[in-house]
Amino acid sequence: MTDLSQIVKAYDVRGVVPTQWDEPLAELFGAAFAEVTAADAIVIGHDMRPSSPGLSGAFARGAAARGADVTEIGLCSTDELYFASGSLGLPGAMFTASHNPAQYNGIKMCRAGAAPVGQDTGLADIRALVERWSDEGAPEPVAEPGTITQRDVLDDYAAHLRGLVDLGGIRPLKVVVDAGNGMGGHTVPTVFEGLPLELDAMYFELDGSFPHHEANPLDPKNIVDLQARVRETGADLGLAFDGDADRCFVVDENGDPVSPSAITALVAARELAKHPGGTVIHNLITSWSVPEVVKENDGKPVRTRVGHSFIKEEMARTGAIFGGEHSAHYYFRDFWNADTGMLAAMHVLAALGGQQGPLSQLVAQYDRYAASGEINSTVDDQTGRLAAIKAAYEGRDGVTLDELDGLTVTADNWWFNVRASNTEPLLRLNVEARDTATADRVRDEALAIIRG
Repeated sequence: MTDLSQIVKAYDVRGVVPTQWDEPLAELFGAAFAEVTAADAIVIGHDMRPSSPGLSGAFARGAAARGADVTEIGLCSTDELYFASGSLGLPGAMFTASHNPAQYNGIKMCRAGAAPVGQDTGLADIRALVERWSDEGAPEPVAEPGTITQRDVLDDYAAHLRGLVDLGGIRPLKVVVDAGNGMGGHTVPTVFEGLPLELDAMYFELDGSFPHHEANPLDPKNIVDLQARVRETGADLGLAFDGDADRCFVVDENGDPVSPSAITALVAARELAKHPGGTVIHNLITSWSVPEVVKENDGKPVRTRVGHSFIKEEMARTGAIFGGEHSAHYYFRDFWNADTGMLAAMHVLAALGGQQGPLSQLVAQYDRYAASGEINSTVDDQTGRLAAIKAAYEGRDGVTLDELDGLTVTADNWWFNVRASNTEPLLRLNVEARDTATADRVRDEALAIIRG
């Protein structure tokens, strides 16, 4: 029997093309997606990877064969696909492998209104159908297959974002943007057009082979060029997008990284000014500063597990106005609870341009603690190592433990979280403390147990 366990992940499909999956399999995924969503119509987009047009076209044929009318929006960012799903009220599929290397590709799927499709919300059913049809043969096409048409939504996407954050009245800013040869090179020029911004564009050529660096701005080596350009040119800030441009990473005027937690707190304060008393979601790895800022601005912070499906579920359940993660994913009620790095970047530009000080000074109020960043350790026995950490800290005076997601250990002046990777034999450690010396001490003690 066909086994798709290597490519069907918790939230999406992702694997090497054509070794692990190919266009015939993509066609079956399209048919299964139409079947599981029972959709009369769907929308499909794709990134700049060489394999993306062929895979998305095959998916479209599969969906149309099951009777769904397909709107292809072509080259787009993932958040542009979410915009199309939300504004058109259609289930959607985005062909991208985000920041993975060039040989990878994948599918991010959503229901109408950009609602997530994960293992518990349809992805397991889609996988089961694809496996069955791979073995038994695809079902006969329906009597009336759907149509396939093309539509460009980039201008509508840009207009929607610009309607949410007013950048018209800000002081002129010089901004360096590193698109990493990804889809930011497609969306940024249209979104920023006509605004009081001097744009210094780096690596805007769409190239799925990523000739300059990986399109993963959370890895420090991938923002070195951006940092250097900001310092050389005296820019006000730098922005780096990942491959499918749904995440945005920020550096200040000195070229220093601004933590996603500080961006989460900044955006939360701005959203709460518009929606007093609103709920803000933050995952359990964001800084203590996030719930503090939310409360200081009369909002209600809600702590949740890591991962976009958990964030989006909590957004919907609580009616939250905004959500943020340590990985630079930012979610907005005004954007169908979906994540958009572009909208977060526009909030940063509006906040910076609305006052005279530099970005480093502006974000200092939101960056209050010392943090380790995420530290990965390869371990043979994830469960055993987590149990060892729990045993080491359980019962200590002034220390509490919780297992909402992995293990979080909290004291008066520090906390750390250890989580197992879903896809690799790794434990991920994040530490935060009120000062650097304490953060270093707690980090070293935890790593000694993790690494045995």
